[in-house]
Amino acid sequence: MTANAHALAAYNQRKGFLSWLWTWLSTVDHKRIAILYLFGGGLFFVIGGIEALLIRIQLAVPQNDFLVGSTYNEVVTMHGTTMIFLAAMPLVFAMMNAVVPLQIGARDVAFPFVNALGFWLFFLGGIVLNTSWFLGGAPAGGWTAYAPLTTEFLGTGSDFYLLGLQLSGAGTLMGAINFMVTIINMRAPGMTFMRMPLFTWTSLITSTLILFAFPPLTVGLFLEFFDHIFHANFFNTAKGGNAIIFEHIFWIFGHPEVYILVLPAFGIISEVVATFSKKRLFGYTSMVFATVLIGFLSFMVWVHHMFTVGLGPMANSLFALATMTIAVPTGMKIFNWLFTMWGGQIHFTTANLFAVGFVPTFVMGGVTGVMLAVPSADSQYHDSYFVIAHFHYVIIGGVVFGLLAGLFYWWPKMFGKILNETLGKITFWTFFIGFHLTFFPQHFLGLIGMPRRYFTYFPDEGLNTWNHISSIGAIGMAIGAIVLVINIVITTAKGQKAAGDAWGIGRTLEWSIPSPPPEYNFAQTPLVKGIDTFWKEKMEGNKKVTPAEPLGDIHMPNPTILPFLMSIALTIAAYGFIFANQTSASRPLCLVIAAFGIGLMLLLMLIHSIKDDPGFHYHKEEIIEIEKGAE
Repeated sequence: MTANAHALAAYNQRKGFLSWLWTWLSTVDHKRIAILYLFGGGLFFVIGGIEALLIRIQLAVPQNDFLVGSTYNEVVTMHGTTMIFLAAMPLVFAMMNAVVPLQIGARDVAFPFVNALGFWLFFLGGIVLNTSWFLGGAPAGGWTAYAPLTTEFLGTGSDFYLLGLQLSGAGTLMGAINFMVTIINMRAPGMTFMRMPLFTWTSLITSTLILFAFPPLTVGLFLEFFDHIFHANFFNTAKGGNAIIFEHIFWIFGHPEVYILVLPAFGIISEVVATFSKKRLFGYTSMVFATVLIGFLSFMVWVHHMFTVGLGPMANSLFALATMTIAVPTGMKIFNWLFTMWGGQIHFTTANLFAVGFVPTFVMGGVTGVMLAVPSADSQYHDSYFVIAHFHYVIIGGVVFGLLAGLFYWWPKMFGKILNETLGKITFWTFFIGFHLTFFPQHFLGLIGMPRRYFTYFPDEGLNTWNHISSIGAIGMAIGAIVLVINIVITTAKGQKAAGDAWGIGRTLEWSIPSPPPEYNFAQTPLVKGIDTFWKEKMEGNKKVTPAEPLGDIHMPNPTILPFLMSIALTIAAYGFIFANQTSASRPLCLVIAAFGIGLMLLLMLIHSIKDDPGFHYHKEEIIEIEKGAE
């Protein structure tokens, strides 16, 4: 090959990569954005998992010096913040983006541009937070960032926390509003609210909770931001501020956040259990009203995180009662899942193993939650490892198990290939056993008296054995995660191709179209005849869902790079504010950089508002060819 030929080949390869990169940076297709959320959330899940392993290595033996002092505090803070805000939340949005428009018979979300902007704000906010490791130190005030600890006594790591979470939280809020509008306004003809799949219902309630829960967090972080950077003294008690107010602000967000994460997992479990039991979900109507009731009650229980603050017996009693009450609709769901499986033709796929494993695990987390709801008992459990055990039984045993069930269930729909079931079951058993080995002993550690957030303990305190077991269990969870990554790589390279109805027993609309779906999702908008409408059509002998419209041209939005550039502009502004607080000499320049980032963002918004974007059309003939190819 000549030198010119080498140069041409290198140019074409470069051009191919740039074209691929441009496609992903400019996409507004909800299915591609789902994959971006899956990649981003998966990346941060790995980072948070590594931080968890570092914590367990430190606590595996008494008086270890692997991580000590502020370094341990930084790792603990980043682990909690990463897992809640940068792993669990985006993975929930990955499932919502991948599935909700398909389940309601829509061709896209209501606002594709805002959908892309929401992702890039989340992802770049996570990048801002994690660059703190290399730019002066990570935040060390715990994932709750209590004031005045975060605002007065810790270093520049708090700036990265405050600005990184503001970016990420703005993206989450945008995504929630988008899905509320999509579900309310874009359902296919015949899909009444009481015909929506349970995952769509839980996505709607989750989006509503985000709409009301994230603004308090945003306000709290802004106040801390002004305290930390401009010395505003909202929470500085020495200068007339009130630090307890921040606890209220945070937990008014913080407890609904638990249900923001776990309600979509409930929806996934409902879909998986019904599909692999080959039965309609038992008590559909009661499940819907239980979901709504959980969302409503989730805003009435935040003070159970503050029983030891000193709000008095009346406040503690009222919030204890509300906390116990929320267990009732949750318990209804448990029985509905069990009755769905009762008498069903159960298929124990990997997805269903995670769903079945979810039920007893989440029940254990719920039982310890009721224990913590008793104020007199909570005064003993508070700030001990008992709380750590309870929290992880809810978040991992509930949210992560649910997300893994959804990942194995909808992977064929997203990527057109079925994950290897043998490797999947290895992932389940190693992760499931490793999880219980890790966190069940922590109940006993808490009852013995081991406090949370401490980086070491003494050999004669009776904590050695349970900590050994807990650290060994964490290795099992890590092995499960590694096997999952291997499974994804192997499946991507040479996995089994999936049909439209990948499992052969699909019940809802997403299984009625090819895997992966075409960009327009549905060649013809479907007509919904009842709950589990695709299953209903199959029982009537139809291979496809009845269309609600004749075949015609389809209009789709154009890709655009503006959401990515707008997120970059706000990231520049965030770094400007962060470095403005580090040295007084560079403060004016950094504030100018922050102002430049905000100005650039406003300019890009103006360009978007005046830009004429007519989109593009799939013509009828093209659609016919695409549909033939899919068949």
